[in-house]
Amino acid sequence: MWFILGLIAIAATCLNLYMYATGKDYKLAMALGLSFTALTVVADYSMVADWVRAEDWSALLDVVPIMAVALWVLTITSILLNIAPIFLELKNKK
Repeated sequence: MWFILGLIAIAATCLNLYMYATGKDYKLAMALGLSFTALTVVADYSMVADWVRAEDWSALLDVVPIMAVALWVLTITSILLNIAPIFLELKNKK
């Protein structure tokens, strides 16, 4: 599930940047991109919680250290890309 939500977050972020570039209202796409990013992180956390309940320690040891870094990087990137149009608008108004 986290993979599907992540793909939707990427698509919404691309739509956000495209709508900004074409001069259309991008705020709904920005909200969707940030919302699906949050849902992706929560879905991944739920997957890890399932592994803990199942006591699947090998899965936790293999996946969690790498996924933690990846989630941080991808979440920060998503936030920056989704709010970039707001900063660009502020810069152009000055």
